[in-house]
Amino acid sequence: MITEHQNYSLLSHNTFAINVKADNFIEYTSVEELKSILTRDGFLHKSFLHIGGGSNLLFLADYHGTILHSKITEMSVSAESDESVFIRVGAGVVWDDFVEYCVSRNLSGAENLSYIPGEVGASAVQNIGAYGVEVQDIIDKVETVEIASTLDCTFSAADCRFAYRDSIFKKELKGKHIITFVTYKLNKQPLYKLDYGDIKAELATYDQVNLSTIRQTVISIRQRKLPDPAVQGNAGSFFMNPIVSRRQFEELQHQYEKIPHYDVDDSRVKIPAAWMIDQCGWKGQGIGHAGVHDKQALVLVNKGGATGQEIAKLSEAIRASVKEKFGIDIHPEVNFIE
Repeated sequence: MITEHQNYSLLSHNTFAINVKADNFIEYTSVEELKSILTRDGFLHKSFLHIGGGSNLLFLADYHGTILHSKITEMSVSAESDESVFIRVGAGVVWDDFVEYCVSRNLSGAENLSYIPGEVGASAVQNIGAYGVEVQDIIDKVETVEIASTLDCTFSAADCRFAYRDSIFKKELKGKHIITFVTYKLNKQPLYKLDYGDIKAELATYDQVNLSTIRQTVISIRQRKLPDPAVQGNAGSFFMNPIVSRRQFEELQHQYEKIPHYDVDDSRVKIPAAWMIDQCGWKGQGIGHAGVHDKQALVLVNKGGATGQEIAKLSEAIRASVKEKFGIDIHPEVNFIE
């Protein structure tokens, strides 16, 4: 069923808890309903924005147009083999509900991505990742509706052109398709990835290693390091970790001997943005009602009553500091909506 509202508060639809409104807000529960909305007289000639859980958005002002939101929450096994299970999931399913579904059925592949906020559709747009795993590792295909034609389209994982926090839906096809379903390939036999971050050390406190204990470990680490959006508005990691040339990294390493890093390949190195932000003295600091979390410098927070403009101003100040100190541009992972 389609539900519609006018002059609608988006406070519960963005994890930064920015108190803005949309002229119109429409939710739909099926592909057919989505198509019926897109083919309304004049709809495509007006401003509209499709959102997920709002965990990667920064509203800078009221949205003078229509916000679309999927409530397609179907989840079913679409295929199965001796080694794998393919699960077709509606774009409106809460991401962590899907992870819990997999772990409870002893299906491996999504457990390291536990407790990431947002919805299934956005997982494919952002190529979400954590603790050595990216969602591209388990995506089999993505189903969409092309906005201009309302035709159904299917993209293989290769078609999606996944990269670090990136996909074809963020670049060439941005604003041209709406994701309706994502099919994930999970493993029947666990394939653990435990070498990233604090996972292995934390797992030592459990009697055994299994999907459930890995999920609980990831949740515990995230809860300890990241603020709960229900308590303090935030969008999780605000900046992407920059990837630089090995030559540039080695030059920095002469100056900062203990600079943390991860080898991407022979010629490129990833440097944690949080470390650079911390080195610039921003952890626990802020501008107005916007601040940098005191435990994780990669997270910007709404200290209460912040506007999107205040958070954007803080992010620009941080970017300028990092550029001045390290000569590196860091880029927001969050989408700014005007």
